[in-house]
Amino acid sequence: MLHPIRHTLKDKTPLYVFVSVLFLMGVVFGALMVNALTLEQQQDISRYLGDFFLSINEGGVEFQTQAFWDVAALHLKWLGLIWLLGLSVIGLPGILILDFLKGVLIGFTVGCLVGQYTWKGLLFALVSVAPHNLIVIPALLIASVAAIGFSLNIIRSRVLMSRTGQATRPFLSYTGLTLAMAAVLLAVSSFETWVTPVMMKWVTPLIA
Repeated sequence: MLHPIRHTLKDKTPLYVFVSVLFLMGVVFGALMVNALTLEQQQDISRYLGDFFLSINEGGVEFQTQAFWDVAALHLKWLGLIWLLGLSVIGLPGILILDFLKGVLIGFTVGCLVGQYTWKGLLFALVSVAPHNLIVIPALLIASVAAIGFSLNIIRSRVLMSRTGQATRPFLSYTGLTLAMAAVLLAVSSFETWVTPVMMKWVTPLIA
């Protein structure tokens, strides 16, 4: 299972650069979206965040940590969609859109926190958004590059469409790498489920 990971890391550097830049563009776009919000939308977000932080600080019932499988399912669904899109040539643009959207979500989340609470919002983002995403994002980008590479391989080698033997090895390599990333995401989900909420409770008193 480690062989496909080493292979994709070594031979697909241009693709890694491309999807990483695309992701970063999404982060910037998401952060800029915060400035495009109307005053009413900003006030709604401010009220929501205020209630959320107050609930965490007081240990209210509104703040309930997600179950492990809920967190894991969210990450695995994203990974599974990337894997499915990689199986077809027409799914190639969808992979790029998912990478961009992931960046937008993170950029918008951090942008809202910083916009409402300045350095305190940044501190909260560092403990609630950053830790698990430092692993989740690389895992998804690795899976995306593998999916793009598999799609491009289909385009370059039409023989894969007619010779099952030729298609088996690339498919198994691609699927093996995806399964390895799934295992990584499961491990990260445990951190996000049991450690991240504790870190959030440590920082929230500074905000609430």
